[in-house]
Amino acid sequence: MFTRRFSILIFALLIIVPLIMVVLTSMKTMRETFENPLGLPSEGLNIDNYINIFQTQTMAGYFVNSVIVTIFSVSLTLLLSCMVAFALTRLSNWISVVLFVLFTLGMMVPAQVNMVPLYNLVLQLGLTNSLLGLILVNISVTMPVAVFILTGFMKTLPKELFEASTIDGAGEWKIFTKVVIPLSLPSISATAIFLFVMHWNDLLYPLLFITDNAYKTLPLALLEFQGQYSTNYPMLFTGVMIASAPMIIAYVLLQRYFVSGMTAGAVKG
Repeated sequence: MFTRRFSILIFALLIIVPLIMVVLTSMKTMRETFENPLGLPSEGLNIDNYINIFQTQTMAGYFVNSVIVTIFSVSLTLLLSCMVAFALTRLSNWISVVLFVLFTLGMMVPAQVNMVPLYNLVLQLGLTNSLLGLILVNISVTMPVAVFILTGFMKTLPKELFEASTIDGAGEWKIFTKVVIPLSLPSISATAIFLFVMHWNDLLYPLLFITDNAYKTLPLALLEFQGQYSTNYPMLFTGVMIASAPMIIAYVLLQRYFVSGMTAGAVKG
């Protein structure tokens, strides 16, 4: 018992201490950061960096771009993945097995392997330097994992529910919208948080497809505070805090569904 509590304490410190350092540094000046990196801000709760990052930087535009890309990417990925997962659940033949294996194989291909062919495809479609191109790429690369999670959950739903709905005269669309989706909300919410974190923090694809400042997302914009010879740590950590806020809010609002979604089927006999 002591060993377990000690291990949990160490793990908590490994998470809390860096977080505290980020918060404190975001309230310091460059001089304070280098003179006293581990100390408290001399002026207390100084939010000048948070004000300046929106006044002197085009951070508001980057934030809006990230919101647009993330919301559309998550929403469309969930919509398409739910439809695919439902179809794979209802089709009990070799076709569904082959399709599920293909989606599973999509999870095994590293993103770096797809960079060159994916860039050529997006370039030929004329979708570079556009939020639409970034959204379509996000959907294509995250659908496999979303389909994998949702299919695994939907297969645990009792088949008697489908049979009873069919006897009552419900079609496939009504079964999908009135039966499957409400019962799958915990798994859908857990998948939504997972996708939200992936898309919101994504740096690889914006770095690959976006060069115009008007279409930069927040993670890509944070690179502006890192120069070749020096890094503006207070402003960088301020940007990190701003970028982390939506993820924290989303988790707090959906944590009940997230936990139930992750544990769904764990005690199924």
